[in-house]
Amino acid sequence: MSQTASSRHGHLTLNTDGRPHPLQNVLAVFAAACGLVAVVSAWYPSTHLVGSWAGLVGLLTAFWSQMISATTAERWINVCAMIASGIGLLFGLGHGGLY
Repeated sequence: MSQTASSRHGHLTLNTDGRPHPLQNVLAVFAAACGLVAVVSAWYPSTHLVGSWAGLVGLLTAFWSQMISATTAERWINVCAMIASGIGLLFGLGHGGLY
């Protein structure tokens, strides 16, 4: 009974099935990063160009990543990335669009 809490629960991974999925993991994390940039840019109307393009790229990447995802953890990140990218895209379009 000398196990610590961290050794009992393991480490954070997207490969919950025990097999590596490098493409799916990279796409999910990239889509989440684009969604984060899009949402942060939504707070500043002068960054509508960055926010709208990051939202569009993040949304398309998250859609593709969702189609090829292999684990539930990847799907959670993809859905969160879709929501964040969509919000960022819509705010970016509302403040001036893609150009």
